[in-house]
Amino acid sequence: MKNMTQNSQLKDYGLSEEKIAEIQKVHDSKGGGIVDLLIQQKAIAETDLLQAMSSQFGVPFQPDLPIETLNIEFTKQIPIQYLKRHKIVPIETPYDNFIAVNDPSDFQSLDDLSHILGWENTRIILSTRAAISSVINMAYDLGHDSTDEFIQDMNGESPDSIISEIEETADLLDDTSDAPVIKLVNLILSRAVKDRASDIHIEPYHTSLTVRYRIDGVLYNALNLPKRIQSSLASRIKIMAKLNIAEKRLPQDGRINIKIGDRNIDIRVSVIPIAFGERIVLRLLDKTGTIFQLIDLGIDHDRLNLLNNIINSPYGIVLVTGPTGSGKTTTLYAALSTINKPEINIITIEDPIEYQIEGIGQIQVNPKIDLTFAKGLRSIVRQDPDVILVGEIRDKETAEIAIQSSLTGHLVFSTLHTNDAASTVTRLIDMEIEPFLVSSSVIAIIAQRLIRILCPDCKESYIPDDESLASIGIDKTMLKKGKIYRGKGCSSCMNTGYRGRTAIFEMMIFNDDLKKLILKTSDANQIREAAIKSGMSTLMQDGARKVIEGVTSIEEVYRVTGM
Repeated sequence: MKNMTQNSQLKDYGLSEEKIAEIQKVHDSKGGGIVDLLIQQKAIAETDLLQAMSSQFGVPFQPDLPIETLNIEFTKQIPIQYLKRHKIVPIETPYDNFIAVNDPSDFQSLDDLSHILGWENTRIILSTRAAISSVINMAYDLGHDSTDEFIQDMNGESPDSIISEIEETADLLDDTSDAPVIKLVNLILSRAVKDRASDIHIEPYHTSLTVRYRIDGVLYNALNLPKRIQSSLASRIKIMAKLNIAEKRLPQDGRINIKIGDRNIDIRVSVIPIAFGERIVLRLLDKTGTIFQLIDLGIDHDRLNLLNNIINSPYGIVLVTGPTGSGKTTTLYAALSTINKPEINIITIEDPIEYQIEGIGQIQVNPKIDLTFAKGLRSIVRQDPDVILVGEIRDKETAEIAIQSSLTGHLVFSTLHTNDAASTVTRLIDMEIEPFLVSSSVIAIIAQRLIRILCPDCKESYIPDDESLASIGIDKTMLKKGKIYRGKGCSSCMNTGYRGRTAIFEMMIFNDDLKKLILKTSDANQIREAAIKSGMSTLMQDGARKVIEGVTSIEEVYRVTGM
């Protein structure tokens, strides 16, 4: 831009001679377009400048750009960094075509873009940086190659340039930040929520960085990222979780609260150092999710009545067991919601509080101030409770207090990590709990697993072979029309053949025979056999029932039960 032309333009915008000289000096040393210079120097407001330019150049000014009917085909032809660098974007709708620019004096980029798109005599409009950036971000978010474009845009970025604070509960969909790593993290999180992921794994290797989602209990590869963005990505997540970004040698835990659309998501962040950098796992919990009722858990009618009787007992311990992620907390919340009435005082101690239930007092474990399950439980019993929920029995002290609470007239719910109902008895006795205390306090042990449900859009019937049926204890005479179902895989289930999960259960009720046996032995096999004789259905038998009903597949039941 020549001095005379620039000075003439600047006078048209009402700038003083001193300001014009200052801007001219900056231009001579650094270069740049007239709009960039004026906004950087805070010489004039952007909207005032664009309105003045609109009159000067005869180009209409449009602060709001149409996005509802936007054609995003241009994302396949033009790199995102080119449009962001020149602050320019093509707008193609069913009714109109034009190019939105922020600096009308940047003729070269206008010509180049028109040539690439094959648009002749293209209409030009002026718009703000924020409006143009928002359209670019949305278009590449919707485009199939958006992740690749973000990665390209990150090339050469330093960690310092991409670390910035965002509001703790800001809506990610409203975040139009230009920092590529912020957009990439937002994209990873929003896609995980859209795909119903419960966990996000960010795993560094020797030459690459892999992002995996756990969907319906199974891990799937989501992204393969270049190694060079590992540090920036880790730093951004640690900033969001309020962790120490300088500490890369020790494990760290934190939390993030975000909003995506109308959904509030609580994220637990775990960072550990491994050989190739920091491995990050994010566990997602949708706070807006509905609390299940017992009838929603997939329990058959007879056992549902049995479970209703158990949770309405005046005292005793009800234990729910299974590995991490098997739905134990969901089952306990469903039980509490069922018995939650104004005349009953329910208090819980949890780590963490996953859902807040109206009418129930919930305590969060806090090891930093020595608020453990055991200490919290000691305080709860002085709060005149009728029902107590202990998030997990982790040690002898917690187990003893829970048992004493049940023996003094309280109904206690809790969880343990064991493989089946019978081995829970063995585990309690291994924790040095006396067998007579176990037999006199525990009224039921419920083991459970989550199995994937066949996708309703692509499931098909077939005639199975005898060997497959026998693997989960099914005889052909038990089948309806001799057929069961399997999933083919389609777009609605990410080609897995499954969508959503339900639970299978094993309910061991402590009758007199079982109590007498526990006083004699803690052998899990003997206890299991006695429980089956008393009418207990095993996890595999419950899974087989759901195969016959067409809810799931043989392979899924065998995978989950592992028997």
